[in-house]
Amino acid sequence: MRILFITQSFNGLTQRLFAELGAAGHQLSIELDIADSVTEEAVARFRPDLVLAPFLKRAIPESVWSAVPCFIVHPGIPGDRGPAALDWAIQRGEARWGVTVLQAEAEMDAGPVWASAEFPMRPASKGSLYRNEVTEAAVRAVLQAVERFAAGNFRAQRVSGAAHPPMRQDDRKIDWKTRSTVDVLARLRAADGFPGVADELFGQPCQLFDVWPEGRLRGAPGTLLARRETALCRATADGAVWIGHVKKPGGIKLPATVAFPEAAELPEAPLAGWGQADHPTWQDIAWREAEGVGFLSFRFYNGAMGTAQCRRLTEAFGWATRRPVRVIVLDGGSDFWSNGIHLNLIEAADSPADESWANINAIDDLAEAILRCQTQLTVAAVGGNAGAGGCFLARACDRVWVRDGVVLNPHYKNMGNLYGSEFWTYLLPPRVGADGARAIMQHRLPMPAAEAVACGFYDACLPAPGFAVDVARRALEMAQAADFPAQLAAKAARRAADEAVKPLAQYREEELAAMRRNFYGFDPAYHVARYHFVHKSPHSWTPRHLARHRDLDWKTPA
Repeated sequence: MRILFITQSFNGLTQRLFAELGAAGHQLSIELDIADSVTEEAVARFRPDLVLAPFLKRAIPESVWSAVPCFIVHPGIPGDRGPAALDWAIQRGEARWGVTVLQAEAEMDAGPVWASAEFPMRPASKGSLYRNEVTEAAVRAVLQAVERFAAGNFRAQRVSGAAHPPMRQDDRKIDWKTRSTVDVLARLRAADGFPGVADELFGQPCQLFDVWPEGRLRGAPGTLLARRETALCRATADGAVWIGHVKKPGGIKLPATVAFPEAAELPEAPLAGWGQADHPTWQDIAWREAEGVGFLSFRFYNGAMGTAQCRRLTEAFGWATRRPVRVIVLDGGSDFWSNGIHLNLIEAADSPADESWANINAIDDLAEAILRCQTQLTVAAVGGNAGAGGCFLARACDRVWVRDGVVLNPHYKNMGNLYGSEFWTYLLPPRVGADGARAIMQHRLPMPAAEAVACGFYDACLPAPGFAVDVARRALEMAQAADFPAQLAAKAARRAADEAVKPLAQYREEELAAMRRNFYGFDPAYHVARYHFVHKSPHSWTPRHLARHRDLDWKTPA
């Protein structure tokens, strides 16, 4: 079938559905929701059998849904209606939630239901639930709905329900003197990503994001107790929480201590070394080890890795190589493995060009440390989505195991034609060939985990259920293998042979020469693209690599 996506943005859920439906053999095209007239034109040009709306903030026009069946992906159970469905579910403490695929009609979220899928809720942020449970449920429900539609013999059923109102800031408001830690966590988690919770820090208005529980620190409710790296600890009525990110009026989302230099006056609450803390707290880099295998996790918000984060992670990796382990697993975070350099911090810097240069060199230092490690075998356990430099940072490891369902974007061109670094010119061509490397870097579309393995870029695609357990088992087998010394020696020999042909320093120098032109050259494309990305500028047109129906050679079907 021809399926036209109408979506607010090409977000993670949309990318995953695009990959799944493409793999099922459907002909797909995408139009961003810019205006009713643009949507109408897209429908006229593509002539879809079905319109799919995985992420919208406004209604599809009647001129479209009355002419073509339109499926809405609603992040709520059957009968749930209205905006902020997931926000309400988190804040109310629902034990189970779901996704419903329903047909668009005049009344929002009230059309006949074509499919639905449920999942148990867990104590996590809205963004984390959306990227994991909601996405997996949406895939199941959409595939079922499309299959039913194609079969032509399914009768969608209406489900009764009542519409809930939009969630306002008054609904999210936190009274720090009376609200418990559990309640504060629920309110901040329900607002994470967007819109945040309106509040004040240091007497200044801001929106709060990225909350984590604290198990030990205590103080007068509402007071700021401490800082750690980029996060702030604030007391609740019965405990405390960590706030990782904030947004000032008219500004962009930034790490809390960066947005508020006043935080330097707070006492620091460091953790003892890199080991995993034995109590709930904010910890973005953590190490644990058992039976000759070490796991280095790095839970960076939205997968963005700033200069300081890269330097700290490089330090932690160097420390890990001196531990009595045979295998080091870099397991990132469950939401994102890595998305490369930190565009928000770059945008906020006095000189974005200088910060871009510092950031790319810091992440290159990390990639080079991994590539030059000769005391352990290294594994990237990619359990969350990855993009740009993050995809190649993972490939710097000896093995890359990726969770089925992960979406990769191993290209840089969408960010103002960035050339890219992280040693991709060394790591990619030997895996996929020169033509394959060129195709991946020019393609600009998401790559499903299975495709990354099929083309040779990554090594294994592991089932989503039990991914962490499977990774641990495989890593233990590597550590206990009888030929482990031979594997380590072979690794050192390959690195020496590669170095003799062309040193890593030369790859890095060539990549950074191109990146320097991106950062400091006459073409401002990178800086313009970064500005619009960071400030979330409304789309004025759909990129041509997404809108197939707008290709110059596109012929409207008869």
